[in-house]
Amino acid sequence: MQELSKAYNPKDVEERWYRFWETNGHFHAEVRKGKTPYTIVIPPPNVTGILTMGHVLNNTIQDILIRWKRMQGYEACWIPGTDHAGIATQNVVEKALAREGTNRHQLGREKFVERVWEWKGEYGDTIVKQLRKLGVSCDWRRERFTMDEGLSDAVKEVFVRMYDKGLIYRGKYIVNWCTFHQTALSDDEVEYSESKGNLWHIQYPIEGTSEHAVVATTRPETMLGDTAIAVNPRDERYKKLVGKKALLPLVGRKIPIIADEFVDMSFGTGMVKVTPAHDPNDYLMGQRHELPQINIFDETAHLNESVPKQYEGLDRFECRKQIVKDLEAQGFLVKVEPHVHNVGKCYRCHTVIEPYLSDQWFVKMKPLAAPALRVVHEGKVRFHPQRWEKVYEHWMTNIRDWCISRQIWWGHRIPVYYGPDGNFTAARNEEEARTKLGLDASTPLRQDDDVLDTWFSSWLWPFSTLGWPKDNEDLRFFNPTDTLVTGPDIIFFWVARMIMANLEFMKSEPGHDGKPRKKEDDLVPFRDVYFTSIIRDAQGRKMSKSLGNSPDPLDVINEYGADALRFTTAYLAPLGQDVLFSSDKCEIGRNFANKLWNAGRFLFMNKTELMSQDAMALDLAPLPAEHLDLADRWILSRLNHAIKDFDHALSEFHVNEATKVIYDFVWHDFCDWYIELAKTRFYGDEQAEVKRIVMTRALWVFDRALRLLHPVMPFVTEELWQHLTDRKGLSLMRADFPTVDEQWIDGRTEEDMAFVQNVISAVRNIRGENNIAPSKEVAVLVRSETPESLAVFATYEKYLKKLARVSSMGTIDSGVKPQLASSAVVQGTEIFVPLEGLIDLGAERARLEKEIARLESAVEGIRKKLGNPQFVDRAPQEVVQKEREKMESFHSNIDKLRLNLEQLHG
Repeated sequence: MQELSKAYNPKDVEERWYRFWETNGHFHAEVRKGKTPYTIVIPPPNVTGILTMGHVLNNTIQDILIRWKRMQGYEACWIPGTDHAGIATQNVVEKALAREGTNRHQLGREKFVERVWEWKGEYGDTIVKQLRKLGVSCDWRRERFTMDEGLSDAVKEVFVRMYDKGLIYRGKYIVNWCTFHQTALSDDEVEYSESKGNLWHIQYPIEGTSEHAVVATTRPETMLGDTAIAVNPRDERYKKLVGKKALLPLVGRKIPIIADEFVDMSFGTGMVKVTPAHDPNDYLMGQRHELPQINIFDETAHLNESVPKQYEGLDRFECRKQIVKDLEAQGFLVKVEPHVHNVGKCYRCHTVIEPYLSDQWFVKMKPLAAPALRVVHEGKVRFHPQRWEKVYEHWMTNIRDWCISRQIWWGHRIPVYYGPDGNFTAARNEEEARTKLGLDASTPLRQDDDVLDTWFSSWLWPFSTLGWPKDNEDLRFFNPTDTLVTGPDIIFFWVARMIMANLEFMKSEPGHDGKPRKKEDDLVPFRDVYFTSIIRDAQGRKMSKSLGNSPDPLDVINEYGADALRFTTAYLAPLGQDVLFSSDKCEIGRNFANKLWNAGRFLFMNKTELMSQDAMALDLAPLPAEHLDLADRWILSRLNHAIKDFDHALSEFHVNEATKVIYDFVWHDFCDWYIELAKTRFYGDEQAEVKRIVMTRALWVFDRALRLLHPVMPFVTEELWQHLTDRKGLSLMRADFPTVDEQWIDGRTEEDMAFVQNVISAVRNIRGENNIAPSKEVAVLVRSETPESLAVFATYEKYLKKLARVSSMGTIDSGVKPQLASSAVVQGTEIFVPLEGLIDLGAERARLEKEIARLESAVEGIRKKLGNPQFVDRAPQEVVQKEREKMESFHSNIDKLRLNLEQLHG
C-alpha cells in the first residue's frame, strides 16, 4: 500500500472506499441462522427530494447505529427506499407539462401516469445518489419504492382485508379540501398559521318579531349555506329564541334557531351560524339536529347553483367582498372587528384549505389505536426522548378516522370496483371483484378514480419492504425491526400508523421460529424510536430556502469531506435538543480527521523504521503485554473506559455523548499524551526489541481507536486501518468492534497519570506566562507533604523532563521559598521554577507592567460604557453581555499578571 500523504484529502479516499464496500457486498445482509438480526428501515425520502441537513442528521445517526451493530456481530440490515410522494410528485410533473403548454387532462390519465414514471426514472434517484456521498451503508440490493410491484401488492392486500373487516368505509364527510390540487387532505397535511382577518357581525331577522339574531363570523360568504342559528342551552339571553325561525339575509330562507352545548357563550355574541357543509363542527352539529347540508362551492371553491344567481360562479374570496357589500347596503351588517385567527393551508401548495363535504374513503382508527397506545405504555416500543410519549398519547386518545382518498392520478389507485348497478366492493383484481359482486366474467367494471393517501403505503413500510404479503425468510428474520430514526413532526403521520399496521397485520404471520406470533413484543414494527433534533442555523432559526440559511450538504461535503460533516452533526446533536449548525462548524470534524491522520502518519513512519521488513505483516490481534510502563497501563485503562462509555452512550441513544467520548480519547488521551509519552521510548536508549513491542502496542491501541471511531467517520478510519498492516482484503466495517476488558481499567494508574499530566501542564504554563524560550530547559523544585507524590515524581521523572523541557528536578523543605521563582500548585504539591538566568528580569517586569496598564485602561473604558444607561438600555443584550464577559476576562488576566510580577520581585 502506498505511503500516506502529508495531509488528509477526503476526495482521494471517499469515493474509492464507498465503491469498494458496495462492490464487495459489505452492506448486504442475509438470513443467517444463529446470528441475531439488527434492522433499521430508512424513513423513505420523497422521490422528488434532494439531500438536506435534516437528512444528513437522520441518516448519519442511522449509519452510526447500523455500522456499530454490524461490527458487534449482528446481522445488520438497513433497508433503503423512496416514497412516491403523490401530491408532491404530481405537482412537479404538472409544472413541467404547463411549461410545455399542456396539462394532465389533455394527456389523459394513462399517458399522464406514464409521464410521471418517466420523470421518476430520470430524476427519482437523485437523493439516493446523494445519500451515497454521505457514506451511508444501506443494503442497496434491498432498495424499495412505495409503488414498486411488491409494495403495491401489499397496499391492495391491506385495503381489501380492512374493507372486508369493516375498517374501511366510504361516506360523506367534511374534509380538508385543497382547491388547487382539487383533492382531500388528511388533518396532518394541513398547516395552520395565525392570520389577520375580520369578525363580521351580521343580524338575521327573527320571523314574526322586530328582533334580530346577531352572529359573528370570519367567513361571511358561507352564510349562503346556513341551515340554522345555534345558541348554548344554558345561555339565559337566548332561551326564549330557541325553536323560533330566522330569515337568512340576502337569501330569504327560513332557518331554525337551535340549542347545542357546543356553542361558546363567550365568543362573539354567543350566537353562531350553522353551515353543515362547510365547517367540521357545524357538520357534527347538523348531524345531531338533522339539519340539511347545502354545499355552495364547486371543487375549485367557486360558488355553485345552490346560491342566488348574482353570486353564482364567483370565487370564494370575490364572493366574500360582494356579500359584505350587499349586507351593508341592505342594513344587515352590524359591525366589523379586526380578528386574528388560525388559517389552515395545504402543506404542499399553501392554498387556503376549504372545509368541503364530499364522498371519501376512510379508515376507522379507534380499533387500531387502542393496542398501538398500549404497546407504548407497556414499553414494548420505547421513545427517545421519552417526553414524546405524551404527544403520542394525546394523538391516540383523540384520534379521528383517517381520510385516505385523494383526487389525484399519481399513486395507488383505490382497489374498489363498481358494477353496472352501482354496487361496489374492494378486491385484489377484477376477477375477484366480479366473484364478490356475483357478476359473470363479461360484465364490465369501473375502478374507483381516486388514489390512496401516500401515507397508506408508508405505514406498511416495516413489513412491505420485506416481501409481505408473501411469507418468506426475510420477513420472519428481520421483522420486527429494531430502531426507527425519524423526526418528531411525523409522529402521527407515520410512527403511530406503522405501529398500528404492524400490530394488525403481523398477527397471522410466522415469527423467527416459524410459529405464529402471539406476543405483542413480536408484533411491534420496531423496539426503539429515536426522534431527531431540528437543525437550526447559528442564530437558532429553522433552516429554510426563503431565509437562505440552509447550506447544501453536497457543498459542505465537497469543502470539508463527508466524515467531517457526519462527525460534526452527530457531535452537535444532543438527544431531544435542537442543533445549531453552520458550515464553518465542520472545522470540528475536519480538524479531528487531520489530527487522526497525523497520528497515523507518525506511527506508520516510525513503524517502518523500528520494524523493517515485518511492518506490513504485523499481527495486531493480540495485545503485547510486555514492558508496560505508566503510559501503557494508562492508555489501556483509558481505551477500555472509552469503549465502555461509547457503548453505553449509543445504547441509550446519546449519540453526541458517544462522539465526545471517542473525540476525547483520540484527541487528548492518545494524540496529545500517549504518543508524546511513547516518543520518550521510541527515541530513548531502550533495546530494539523493547521499542518494537512498544510500537506494536501503540499500533494495537490505534487499531482499536479506529474501530471505535469507524461508525462515525467511516472513510478516514478505513484508509488508516488499511495502512496499519496487510489486511488481505478485509474491510474495517466488517472487523470486530472492541469489547471492554475490565482487567485493564485501573483507577490508581489513571490518578498517577493525571498527576503527571497536571505537573507537565503547570510547568508548561509557567514557561508560557514568563516568556521562557522553548529552546531553554528549566529546573523544577518540588515540595510535597505526601511521600506518594514525591514517589511519582521520582518514578516518572523522564516524562517530566522530556515533555516539559526540564533539566533537573529537586525537592525543597517546608517553609523554604526559592527566590525569583514562578510557582504552581498541583493536587497539594507545590512546584517552583527558578527564573534567574532564563529571562531578562528587568525587561520582563517592564513588559508585565505595561500590559497591566493597558488592560486597566481597557477595563476603565468598559466600565464607563456599562455605566452609561443609553448603551445598556439600547444596545442588544448579547452585545452588553459580551462587554461584561470581556471585563471579567481582563480582570482575571490582570490578577495573573500581578502575581507573575510579584514573583519576579522575589
